[in-house]
Amino acid sequence: MIYGIGTDIIEVDRIAAKMEKGKGFRDMVFTPHEIAYCDAQASPAQHYAARFAAKEAFLKAMGTGWGHGKINFDEIEIRNDETGKPSLQLTGNAISCYSELQIKQILVSLSHIKATAIAMVVIEI
Repeated sequence: MIYGIGTDIIEVDRIAAKMEKGKGFRDMVFTPHEIAYCDAQASPAQHYAARFAAKEAFLKAMGTGWGHGKINFDEIEIRNDETGKPSLQLTGNAISCYSELQIKQILVSLSHIKATAIAMVVIEI
């Protein structure tokens, strides 16, 4: 059964500007794995923006939004399998916050172009 659907779109330049101010934003929002992946890409800001959008989309699908402060952005991680397919994994406090839902599957789709990144998340329980 589908519990929630979330989508988010963001301007790549907005994320790039935050990243240029120093490592604080990057280290607060992204996991070491995500940082290594994005930094290895030809256009890191596009990949960071897509992952940021996925984190926002997940919180929208959960119906909580980020404002409740229950979890940190870096407790929501986007990974890619060997074919490039993205998946969303919860870590830390995010697992305990949502364990009562008995989530069966989280589907995530990412897309980006030079100026914009978008993500969609579907949560099944």
